[in-house]
Amino acid sequence: MPTKNIMIVGVGGQGSLLASRILGNAVLIKGYDVKVSEVHGMSQRGGSVVTYVKYGDKVASPVICRGEADIIMSFELLEAARWLPYLKRDGVIITNTQEINPMPVITGAAEYPSNLVEKLKATGAKVIAADALALAREAGSEKAVNVALIGLMAHALGFDAETLHEAIRISVPEKFIDLNLKAFELGNAYHDKAGA
Repeated sequence: MPTKNIMIVGVGGQGSLLASRILGNAVLIKGYDVKVSEVHGMSQRGGSVVTYVKYGDKVASPVICRGEADIIMSFELLEAARWLPYLKRDGVIITNTQEINPMPVITGAAEYPSNLVEKLKATGAKVIAADALALAREAGSEKAVNVALIGLMAHALGFDAETLHEAIRISVPEKFIDLNLKAFELGNAYHDKAGA
């Protein structure tokens, strides 16, 4: 199997580490070699964060270069736009529609760009966007945004739901398993309803 490249991008504190752990465990369940990078960025200060997940028959390095990502999963719209150059020509962006103002916007030095989903689609990229924060709240916790996005991404990933359910069960504390499974299912169902 050729190597598949997934980038998880967002803002510090949004749960990208857990998302990468769930995806890494799903890949291991499937029997592939996997490499997951450390988080880069100011994860404690609300800064931009990126995690790489690479898997296949044999993976040497977790690093993903420009134009190599099969999937970019973004917790925030501006981060999806920021990392767009890393997407393959036929890649997919899975993004939360949440907008988190970066420091230049907070200080008034810049404005948050408008119509980002449309602008991303205008580049020719396949974009699947959803309000994952609302899905997470429906599941019972805003902290489940990451797992709602994994549910949204399941089709692009090509993994069956049971593999991802098992990965969630072994990745999260027992008392949060049901909540996270619900968030996954809501994300997966939203994908189907949206006809993405």
